[in-house]
Amino acid sequence: MELRRAAPGEWRPGSSLWRTALPGRAARAGADGLALAVAMLIATLLRHDGDVGYVDCGGLMELAAVAAVVQSLAGMRFGLYTGRWSYGCFEEIAALAKTAALTTPAVFLLDTLLGRLVPRSAIIASGLIALVLQAGVRYTARLLQDSRLRPSPEQGSRVVVMGAGEGAAQVVRSMLRTPSSPYVPVALLDDDPRKRSLRIMGVPVTGDRKALPEVIRRYRADAVLIAIPSASAELVRELSTLAGEMNVDVKVVPPVVELFGRTVRIEDIRPVSHADLLGRREIGIDLAAIAGYLAGKRVLVTGAGGSIGSELCRQVNQFRPARLVLLDRDESGLHAVQLSLDGRGLLDDRNLVVADIRDQQRLDEVFREHRPQVVFHAAALKHLPLLEMHPSEALKTNILGTYQMLQTALRHGVERFVNISTDKAADPCSVLGYSKRITERLTAAADEASPGTYCSVRFGNVLGSRGSVLTAFEAQVASGGPITVTDPEVSRYFMTVQEAVRLVVQAGALDSAGEVLVLDMGEPVRIADVARRLAETADRHIQVVYTGLRPGEKLREVLLGPGEEDRRPHHPLLSQVPVPPLDGAVLSLLDPTAARKDLIAVLRWLAESPALTVAHRNGRH
Repeated sequence: MELRRAAPGEWRPGSSLWRTALPGRAARAGADGLALAVAMLIATLLRHDGDVGYVDCGGLMELAAVAAVVQSLAGMRFGLYTGRWSYGCFEEIAALAKTAALTTPAVFLLDTLLGRLVPRSAIIASGLIALVLQAGVRYTARLLQDSRLRPSPEQGSRVVVMGAGEGAAQVVRSMLRTPSSPYVPVALLDDDPRKRSLRIMGVPVTGDRKALPEVIRRYRADAVLIAIPSASAELVRELSTLAGEMNVDVKVVPPVVELFGRTVRIEDIRPVSHADLLGRREIGIDLAAIAGYLAGKRVLVTGAGGSIGSELCRQVNQFRPARLVLLDRDESGLHAVQLSLDGRGLLDDRNLVVADIRDQQRLDEVFREHRPQVVFHAAALKHLPLLEMHPSEALKTNILGTYQMLQTALRHGVERFVNISTDKAADPCSVLGYSKRITERLTAAADEASPGTYCSVRFGNVLGSRGSVLTAFEAQVASGGPITVTDPEVSRYFMTVQEAVRLVVQAGALDSAGEVLVLDMGEPVRIADVARRLAETADRHIQVVYTGLRPGEKLREVLLGPGEEDRRPHHPLLSQVPVPPLDGAVLSLLDPTAARKDLIAVLRWLAESPALTVAHRNGRH
């Protein structure tokens, strides 16, 4: 048998880490053995009403030594002395109880074999007394350690923490166990009346959100921390307003979708962003369903270097696909997303694919090499005013590029294909809207021709995406203004990129029959209100100027078109809307060289025409 050398930092017999850690763990075992001996003495004295004369000191010491050995062996069996848990944590106390449950009957049996050195009742009682002593030592050590780590209120910002749930408990513990923490929690707030007497590491719950101004004054707080990962945008706005009136800073922890299930840390605390104020909410997903169609599968993401595509890659990567193929024509975008995934960005992975979805031959090469089973199609041109001026580009990329992707996926047996659409496709009136509506219909036709699942996902404005209205406003503020808004009454739906992608990934798990899956975007937001809020937070006066709606723009966007019903059979945030299929053969009617007006007219006709298909369902649906 070949012996393997211990890796650096590995806790194996003979390793440097073993030699370093062994004395401390031996000391723990010795302390527990001593506690057991003291417990035996106490139990024996209690058995004899405190009369020392009845105690067989020699027999007691002999049995205590045997019991210490049994305790150590049982403790190693349950991980008590192998460094499996931190000292004094709940899991270690549970292991301590298991060790006592095994040690006590074993010592009872050994005492019988050795000639009953101490009373039997004393052995049983000593097990319970030893458990209390051993747990007490650990609890005391934990308290001393926490008190040494606790930062001084004079050294950091005094923080009122909104929330007393698990997220708040995690961040409070993190702050109070980091001596250099820039934040010191002084009070908690929670709207749940059952938590009124709760304390987390000594920090009390002092009221609900309405008590915030009073609590800030009473505890001389410098900041408010919203420690609720599932906090809605409405709650963030309300607390920001209250804190602003008291002239204190507002901080937040990341929403659930950014945590990916990990605990909240001090490093996660950050100022409130406009995304928090506009598009933040809890998105519940079916992890088992998602893992079922992504884990161990070969996944391809087009437009991987874009805002939506890169976030798709990051979230899909969490489910451990067998292969994650990133396709984009922008090599800098691919470099950025690889850097965010593995921290290296060496561009040395065959799964990074430079390709253009307009190039059919290149697409076939990619599909032959990587054989994807799941495809997320996010590559598209998305800026409405530019496509109004250049409709032929919308035709070549959004329509023909998507059709080529669909046909390539059909030829290579892709199991699931998710086409990323937009709310502009609902009752469209722009080139962008027409092109994306046509892609929804082409996807529905492909679904009829495939044994797999081909669907589209439709959503509105994504905060944090390149070219979003918020990004444009922030750039205008940075340059001194003015902020340009098209119309005082214009409104749009907003969602953060993490939330949108989380629902896109969930949508891919649904068994949809060529439908478009429409994300619930919450309530629309007036763009003028966003502009005013940004202007008010600037360090100088910023003017808001209204320029008028541009060609193809709507005053108010909709998520569902005429005749589309809001049915949500599988997920509360996903509407499933049937789409009239469109056979790709009719795309021959489109001529990129045609006059702009004529091309737009044909696009409108194809977007609004009844079902045009020669495909059959093949008995699938």
